[in-house]
Amino acid sequence: MNSLYDAIIVGGGVIGGSIAFQLAKRGKKVLLLEKDRLASKASSAAAGMLGAQAELDADNPLFTLASRSRGMFPALAEELKDISGIDIELVNKGMFKVALSSDQVAELKNMIRVQQGAGLEAEWLSTSEIRKTEPLLSDEIKGAMFIPNDGQVSATRLSLAFTESAAALGVDIKEFVHVSDLVTENGCVTGVVTDIGGFSSENVIVAGGAWSAFLLEKSGIRLDSYPVKGECFSVLTDRPLLEKTIFSHGCYLVPKVGGRIIVGATVKANTFDQKVSLDGISTLIERATQLLPAIKGTELEKTWAGIRPQTGDGLPYFGEHPACKGLFIATGHYRNGILLSPITGVLIADILERKANPEWSPFRLDRSIQPLFS
Repeated sequence: MNSLYDAIIVGGGVIGGSIAFQLAKRGKKVLLLEKDRLASKASSAAAGMLGAQAELDADNPLFTLASRSRGMFPALAEELKDISGIDIELVNKGMFKVALSSDQVAELKNMIRVQQGAGLEAEWLSTSEIRKTEPLLSDEIKGAMFIPNDGQVSATRLSLAFTESAAALGVDIKEFVHVSDLVTENGCVTGVVTDIGGFSSENVIVAGGAWSAFLLEKSGIRLDSYPVKGECFSVLTDRPLLEKTIFSHGCYLVPKVGGRIIVGATVKANTFDQKVSLDGISTLIERATQLLPAIKGTELEKTWAGIRPQTGDGLPYFGEHPACKGLFIATGHYRNGILLSPITGVLIADILERKANPEWSPFRLDRSIQPLFS
């Protein structure tokens, strides 16, 4: 095998990049392996929303963690730009979670009460109040939950800023390297096997998103996880149509620099098929037009699909394999990989260094781990 590393990370998306960055800051000798290009899968397909309050209920174990991760972005944006030179395009203009029915009005007002009770900022705005900021929104909108602290970033830029910063701090990064197996000895991981040879480490971190399951089966476990395809499209506008992100049931609109708006996303479970369907895009167009009629006059830029890793209970997996010392797993972030990337890097680095951190206990692997071989 090649030279010994303090840690090997399998997966060069936003999660793997964040972990590499955090470990490098702690002085670890790290190797990051990616089977394609960096940030070429779900990380580059994401719209980049930081929707801690829009996406998650306050009683969800992930809510507190997601809120803390969201709060890390302002300082992180400056740190990553200082090291890598990459601007992650952090936008903190808030988000509207809109209601299109009376039931949704009641649901959002209850959500606001719960979140305000937890000390978070959120308020109800009427249709006329929303129009003061977003005059082009549809008459069908019956009001919205305004979340001032839910923002957005460029998902691709964030992912590349993590890996570029990690590389600047000494991380070895290899693209187009397929990890085919794990090397274990006496119940401990000792390295990985790849198509360009072996690499040695007593710590291997699997952070390959929806593709993590294929490698984990080599270690004798099956996680309760599955892939979910999300289709998106983007349009170009010659004048700004939106200031803030618009989030609704079944559709979101995210305004980006350069007159772009990203529209997403469909939900198609249990498939790795990344083809974009006419059915999926036409459904999104219908929903987007319902929210923002003026979008009909924009130019279609492109369509794409990403494969997101979901788990049976909706919570990600952070932790060490209970039967294989030194094998760590960080996957199952589903729609919140961008939002959770900063805190995931910190938690996995803490876990690897055997630092006690009660924040990760709800996300332990042993809550639903299944042996592959009896």
